[in-house]
Amino acid sequence: MTTEEQTPMQRLMGDFAPAFVGFTDDTLFGQVWSRTDELSRRDRSLVTITSLVTAGNIEQLKAHIPLGLANGLTEDEVTEAITHVAFYAGWPRAVSALTLAKQLFET
Repeated sequence: MTTEEQTPMQRLMGDFAPAFVGFTDDTLFGQVWSRTDELSRRDRSLVTITSLVTAGNIEQLKAHIPLGLANGLTEDEVTEAITHVAFYAGWPRAVSALTLAKQLFET
């Protein structure tokens, strides 16, 4: 399998943590994210982005903000969601998330 054919988690973890890769690819993205009866992929992205900000997991936003845009979110919606959650998650977390979002939007 070439690098282009690998999932993001396969590229990140490779053979180091194959069970974790399987759970990520098969369960999280294969089953949970594919459930669109109640929440669309766009909505799941919005929930995920705000959850990551709230938990302070800014590193994972590098993947989830572009995924959110690919799933139909706009840059303005991402920015507004982070701004909104700042009052619940904390200002420093929102500043970090907005700084990253700005960098991602500029590329």
